[in-house]
Amino acid sequence: MAAKQQPWPLTRTRNSPRRNDGTRSMGQILAREGEAENSRRRILSFSSEEPVDRYFGPEILDHSGDAVNLQRLNEIGVLLFNHDTDKVVGRILRAWVENGRGMAEVEFDTDAAAETVFQKVRSGTLKTTSVRYRVDRWEIVEAGKTSGDGRFTGPCSIARKWTPVEVSIVSVPADPTVGVGRSDGEEALPLDLWERQIQINQNKMR
Repeated sequence: MAAKQQPWPLTRTRNSPRRNDGTRSMGQILAREGEAENSRRRILSFSSEEPVDRYFGPEILDHSGDAVNLQRLNEIGVLLFNHDTDKVVGRILRAWVENGRGMAEVEFDTDAAAETVFQKVRSGTLKTTSVRYRVDRWEIVEAGKTSGDGRFTGPCSIARKWTPVEVSIVSVPADPTVGVGRSDGEEALPLDLWERQIQINQNKMR
């Protein structure tokens, strides 16, 4: 019998395997300054350096320098609901890093499904965001040791190079400290499937 294939890619280090796809929620949804309350545009934070407990220990997403590759979000970024690629509720107008957080300006679509999510965001029922990302390079810091840049103390795994794939409005965050937050599920589809679906969604919106 053939061995069962893992549904996600792994990055292996000398110490232990690390999934290099993941999700986490950690943001706030804000109305744009000077924008009418009913504007369909919002500013949101979608990531930070807050440690997240994974099966392999604390995980940290580095936001310094060029650690975050935002090209994909800025070129074909879409806003999903609960990481469902069939539930595109808007588009990402621009993404950037500010004060150690991933930030994005988004615009909600006007179809019925997007309108339902948008109204729940407006009313405050939905308050959290989540980001799906791929880690390209890890730094593993052992217990009691300090990271190469001196900013973090182990044990922890630091994503030194990582790429956000999409941003979602989520209904059940795993991290209650994040605002419109870290998603409860860790399973991730292979990146090429997400890239193909995002390209399809982009073509549909043209």
